[in-house]
Amino acid sequence: MNAPLPHIDIVRQADAEALLKDVVQRLKVGEVVPYLGPAVSEQSGAPVPMNPEALAAFFGTKVALPRRAKGNAWASAQHIESTRHRSTVTALMAEAFATPVAPTPLHQHLASLPLPMIVDSWYDGAMRAALAGRTGWGEVQGITRAGIGEDRWYRFYDADGTEADREKAASWTTLLYKPHGGITPAKNFLITDADYVEVLTDIDIQTPIPDTVKDRRTHRSFLFIGCRFNDQLLRTYGRQVIKRSGSEHYVLVEPDTLSRNELKFFITERLTPIAIPLARATEIILGG
Repeated sequence: MNAPLPHIDIVRQADAEALLKDVVQRLKVGEVVPYLGPAVSEQSGAPVPMNPEALAAFFGTKVALPRRAKGNAWASAQHIESTRHRSTVTALMAEAFATPVAPTPLHQHLASLPLPMIVDSWYDGAMRAALAGRTGWGEVQGITRAGIGEDRWYRFYDADGTEADREKAASWTTLLYKPHGGITPAKNFLITDADYVEVLTDIDIQTPIPDTVKDRRTHRSFLFIGCRFNDQLLRTYGRQVIKRSGSEHYVLVEPDTLSRNELKFFITERLTPIAIPLARATEIILGG
């Protein structure tokens, strides 16, 4: 007999729209940090993998994968690194995301606001492209430590893609945080199981989280847009990025697709699920 699903009140219909409109007002004044998942960029229609399952399928078209790795992007990348070389993983990731993803209206809208921080959890460059038309921003990306010979967890880049330092980053009005890396500007990718083992070893003590991210999340809420948490790794990153931030967080959901583990995650991390389709939520955010 299947155990009952964890209970959590999902905000629906008119109440959901009213709540999101309130959150959007707080976002505009910098009290809420947007945390973007791949479904935001998927709205662009670009022919690149737009979720971990699609990325795993892409790897499977390039390399014969063992059964245990099929369908899992991190295990697929680990198999490729182990049997070929790290450079092969990087080259395949660069191929997968070679087509530039045009910023969606949501990307453009967020880029127009003087937000203290935007978290973007996928590998495409749409959010950076949206920010390119303004000043006073920069980016920090998680990096693999495979073969770099340095005790570093992340790198900073200014608006033109030049590597910067943490002192300069502190002066940026808006920080774009890409915890898993990205195709632009330097093809940094956290992707293999080994990459994540290193990070997860220290993430409870927050060493892999940049200090400027810790500073900018303090006392702020997060709004998760276009994210799924049906994978333990994604839940772990979500949990660690919002650690020691504000006490209220929100996640846009489609209730019929949620897994038991996602519901448990929302309960544990005190995320309020708002049942609004992404297209309608985008209209509300743009109209706010």
